[in-house]
Amino acid sequence: MPTVKPDPAPRSSAVSTVMRPINSVVERFIPSALVFAVVLTFVVGIAALILTDAGPVGVLTGWGDGLAGLLAFMTQMALILLLGHALAHTGPVRKLLVRLAALPRTPVQAYVFVFLVAAVASLITWGLGLVIGGLLAKEVAAQGREKGMPLHFPMLVAAGFSGFVVWHMGYSGSGPLTAATEGSFIAEQLGRTIPVSETTFSWWNITAAIATIILVAGALALVAPKAGDRVKELSVDARHTDEVDLDDEVVTPADRLDASRILTTLVGIALVAYLVIHYVQGGTATLDIVNWTFLALLFLLVRSPFELIALTKNAAANVGEILLQFPLYAGIMGIMGTTGLIDIVSDAIVSIANPTTFGLLALLSAGLVNFFVPSGGGQFAVQAPIMLDAAERLGVDPTVAIMAVSYGDQWTNMIQPFWALPLLAIAGLKMRDILGYTTVTLVASGIVFAAILLIVGAG
Repeated sequence: MPTVKPDPAPRSSAVSTVMRPINSVVERFIPSALVFAVVLTFVVGIAALILTDAGPVGVLTGWGDGLAGLLAFMTQMALILLLGHALAHTGPVRKLLVRLAALPRTPVQAYVFVFLVAAVASLITWGLGLVIGGLLAKEVAAQGREKGMPLHFPMLVAAGFSGFVVWHMGYSGSGPLTAATEGSFIAEQLGRTIPVSETTFSWWNITAAIATIILVAGALALVAPKAGDRVKELSVDARHTDEVDLDDEVVTPADRLDASRILTTLVGIALVAYLVIHYVQGGTATLDIVNWTFLALLFLLVRSPFELIALTKNAAANVGEILLQFPLYAGIMGIMGTTGLIDIVSDAIVSIANPTTFGLLALLSAGLVNFFVPSGGGQFAVQAPIMLDAAERLGVDPTVAIMAVSYGDQWTNMIQPFWALPLLAIAGLKMRDILGYTTVTLVASGIVFAAILLIVGAG
């Protein structure tokens, strides 16, 4: 595991000083995401008992019947993370990162560059962006040390994680893709699907994504350590500590098949052909289509079935906790739907919102809910039906509700440790090492998200 030099310590910035109490609370009192899901289940169940006419049997039945409600969605979410993680560790991607890491010439360029690459990767697929941030931070830090360019490693890692702040605006955004998928719980609620041309690829979401990247890049450049500041450099070259071992001996005919590139390439080509036909015939992006896109890339980039199996095993360790959480989120949806609690919450939102302010209020509430349901797909499953119901009552376009929940989820990820943990494990750091910088990202991105939702609401 990579380590950073403990001394000399960097000077405390004003941001770090202000965030120190929050760092302490985050590290000491915020439990795992799985515990949050369990606690939220009981909170929702108790709320249903108090606020609705449902009794204990009704609440428990609604919860139990709902547990299986997101099985397909759960598999789709797990695949996005698994395929993105595997893609990030393929040989061609790792070689590309080495070349990219050589481009920055100054420390500020290095910090901003890591953020920009991670942001672009996150817009492609959030699983890829999340891992790329940590891998590129290590590569840039190691090459900077070789060139005699001192770099503050926690800042590099924070910049990599900051790229994750735009993931829900991109190609793998679970909210918009769920709304575009036939038979999804959103399509059933609305009675129709909403194509990604009205959400992910709408003019205002694209504008917001570009504006967010520009503003966050500028903010990170402003708070980055300046010339003469003391920094924590990466003390060891840990660039290859997480590579997959592919040294198995090829002896038998079966071994030769496992080591051959022909079979994986043929499957990759077949998947690409299917995707071309799908889009030529007027098909749109859905959760399944996005996953098949990344699966096609993975089959084309790996050198053999053996490498694909090794990459999958390596990535699978990051998927398990998500698989445990989604049945609990589905159970929460079951309680809210069967007891009528969803209507009560919707009424409360409608009573304080209007068409102009709805998007902003949905953003703020989604940002808060994200602390308790950090999985973007899980949060969307719990919160989107409520917001869509409230939007319908206020006469607000459902795309505003979908994107407001999506923005809120990605927004407070910057100070919620759940998704930072895989990246921090790659980097060998703790949340408190990067939180001061990611809070800057939270503020800068929040300005854009709030502004675009108010503009759309007013229009």
